[in-house]
Amino acid sequence: MCCVERLRETFADIPPARAGTRLSDLAALSDLLTETGSIGAVARELLGAGARPVRALYFDKSPHANWALSWHQDRTIAVRERVEVPGFAPWTVKSGALHVSPPEDVLAAMVTLRVHLDDVDEENGPLLVAPGSHNFGRVDESTLESTVRQCGRYSCHASAGDIWAYATLILHASKASRSHGRRRVLQLDYASTDLPGGLKWLELIETR
Repeated sequence: MCCVERLRETFADIPPARAGTRLSDLAALSDLLTETGSIGAVARELLGAGARPVRALYFDKSPHANWALSWHQDRTIAVRERVEVPGFAPWTVKSGALHVSPPEDVLAAMVTLRVHLDDVDEENGPLLVAPGSHNFGRVDESTLESTVRQCGRYSCHASAGDIWAYATLILHASKASRSHGRRRVLQLDYASTDLPGGLKWLELIETR
């Protein structure tokens, strides 16, 4: 069980946003998120030494901000500045942060953690994943549905304080909530390796 009340207080002033809020500075939570913290230790167990958060989103799904997401993969990373490196393209800006689509091996070496601040059941829009779909690498949009049928679907229920960990490239989706309550989640992408060619992660906490 992680520090649920502390996380709730930390994000209490974030206004509801459709499809989530991108976070750029989590220094106040460094004791939890670095590899010796209760959350970061989960990433360290999966990625090894040097695991650190490189992207974060806060989701607050409720009757005031409700949404559904179709099946997709997370294929971009946040970086400090634009450096032209073969295999890294296209470039986009999301919530003021520079993002780029990296080679598949970069994404395959990452892990995503979802820290639940509320209970999640079938009524309040749980995350859906297609188990094993990350093993297919980048999945073309034309084969998304067939890949999901092949892998099956799993609904990720949780209790407040639970941490779900999955391969960043896994196919996932989410239905709209049918609940009158909230479904708050802190989602963190972790990496333990450096980027090539002078590219640098947009690290949320200075760990080194």
